[in-house]
Amino acid sequence: MDATYDAWTRRAGTLRLDGSHLIDGSAHAGGRTFTVVSPRDGRPLAEVADGGAADVDRAVAAARRAFDVGPWPRLAPAERGRVLTRVADLVEERRADLALTVSLEMGKPITDAFDIELRALIATFRWYGQLADKLTDTSPHTAPDALALVTREPAGVVGAVVPWNFPLTLAGWKIAPALAAGCSVVLKPSERSPLSALHLARIAGEAGLPPGVLNVVNGDGPVAGRALGLHPGVDVLAFTGSTAVGRHYLRYAADSNLKRVWLELGGKSPNIILPDAPDLETAAATAAWGIFFNQGEMCTAPSRLLVHSSIAERVTEAVVERARSLRVGDPLDPSTEMGALAGEEHLDRVLGHVHAALDAGARLRTGGERTLAETGGTYLRPTVFDRVDPDSALARDEVFGPVLSVLPFDDLDEAVALANATDYGLAAGLWTSDLSTAHRVARALRAGTVWVNCYEEGDLTVPFGGMKQSGNGRDKSAHALEKYTELKTTWIRL
Repeated sequence: MDATYDAWTRRAGTLRLDGSHLIDGSAHAGGRTFTVVSPRDGRPLAEVADGGAADVDRAVAAARRAFDVGPWPRLAPAERGRVLTRVADLVEERRADLALTVSLEMGKPITDAFDIELRALIATFRWYGQLADKLTDTSPHTAPDALALVTREPAGVVGAVVPWNFPLTLAGWKIAPALAAGCSVVLKPSERSPLSALHLARIAGEAGLPPGVLNVVNGDGPVAGRALGLHPGVDVLAFTGSTAVGRHYLRYAADSNLKRVWLELGGKSPNIILPDAPDLETAAATAAWGIFFNQGEMCTAPSRLLVHSSIAERVTEAVVERARSLRVGDPLDPSTEMGALAGEEHLDRVLGHVHAALDAGARLRTGGERTLAETGGTYLRPTVFDRVDPDSALARDEVFGPVLSVLPFDDLDEAVALANATDYGLAAGLWTSDLSTAHRVARALRAGTVWVNCYEEGDLTVPFGGMKQSGNGRDKSAHALEKYTELKTTWIRL
């Protein structure tokens, strides 16, 4: 792909964006529509079918048929794996158009969409395709006159609800293991980013996925999401999004069929830098990269920089310098380092956090204001606060934007206490040269992932998920299959 600004903008003009639901292998226009607006320039991208309860009913019925009488759960696991691998191959072929769609939908820089988001999606389908036929059942040793079998069977129809910040990566983390297990899926993407998910589902059909195995219903959470959460034909609900919305899905399960609900929710991740960090420049640069990557619109974003008092000003100044030099601009420009926030409503919400922090007495070191407003897009300058009260909203609430809080500490016990002083427990970072400190602090931190001397690293072999109000269950790795399977015991008298 010719990775130039002109090439990407020309290609954007040729994209064919279909906003129809995809149900039982066919496009369904539905009745009502809504407009997807690009945060890049505030212009409409496409009219998209606005799903309601009737559309969800049709999609769940199709998924139910595909699971109850269709071929997918009855295929040999190796056959399912080959289809998933074929999905990965076709995504690789359509990589540029998928990356471009993501960039236009939610403002992600095209370089990040192409190099990171699509790479993750391809790897996810390939990894679960290769894993599909390598799962084993067990036969525990019992009495000599009996045979016990413990089998892992597909759970049924999976409802998957995913957000807009990584619309394809997070969809892949739900869809691929569910399909590998033999389930059928109804996906509800965010109303901000449905177009890339629809494109992915059509690709899956081309790869050989039978009709009804993967369905996509567009719409907002209070209508389409609620209908999916309450639907008695859904056996498992997997959700990534805010903690507030996650509570709704637990209620929907309680009010319907007690479906299992797996939640990957918000975060307020601490990033602890100790004076003996292997390289303070690398630690500071990574802290800046982590909070400003993807416009800070990440549940794992290291939004709380906990730094020892003896090095606090040195590290903070390095982060501020990096924030000021960061290139904010058009997502389709390959030189852009930080793109647009995901729409006017979200930009206003993030600015509300900035204004509240100023009112609470935090010191603004850089940023905190809208930029490039003349483009029609929703851009914010990278923002750094210090002198942040640990009990303030800025230190405790998820901002979901490029806003960093710097909190100094004097000793390790204080650092751990500050790190754990949050309702969330998704991720954390630690920078130290001492092996004992690394192990002791990693054990003390209440987080699903702890990165030591790095941040946002890993691969599909390791699970991802949170503790406390950051959710339950795990995406990625073989552990993800636990969400989409049921254990059955068969006891045979010999």
